[in-house]
Amino acid sequence: MATLMRAATYAAVFIGFVLVFLPARVLEWAGARPPASIGPAQAVGIGVVLVGGTIALWCVLAFAVIGRGTPAPFDPPRRLVVRGPYRRVRNPMYLGAGLALAGAAVYYGSIALFAFTGLFLLVAHLFVRGYEEPTLRKRFGADYEAYCGRVHRWLPRWDRGGGPVEGGT
Repeated sequence: MATLMRAATYAAVFIGFVLVFLPARVLEWAGARPPASIGPAQAVGIGVVLVGGTIALWCVLAFAVIGRGTPAPFDPPRRLVVRGPYRRVRNPMYLGAGLALAGAAVYYGSIALFAFTGLFLLVAHLFVRGYEEPTLRKRFGADYEAYCGRVHRWLPRWDRGGGPVEGGT
């Protein structure tokens, strides 16, 4: 239960800052206003936000329940998480957050928010390569190496049987 509380706290801080506060500042800076009505673009945007947000929250739960930790670098999982959304791609939490941001950009029709989404994904990539992967290699060793050999960093790949394709990176 304590792990779930820590994970919920982390999720609230991460989501609140990266997916709500910062995008709101970008929209404000760009002069974007909510659309007067909900059209097809807004409906698509809402759907993409919901899918991305669901993936990100699923990842937080997987870290808490399977990994017995949180996604926060100061409270990492005690066990390597390779199930749930991590079965298909190594960084689904960042992808989910990126989808949520992109969906909001579609909803508002905001180029500035699309640019923020690109910046977010670039920073996430640099963080993954510079900190997360070396830390996970040290912490989980051969298990993490084997996982990297099976599951790609950013692009989920599927074989005809529905499983991940061999060969990662």
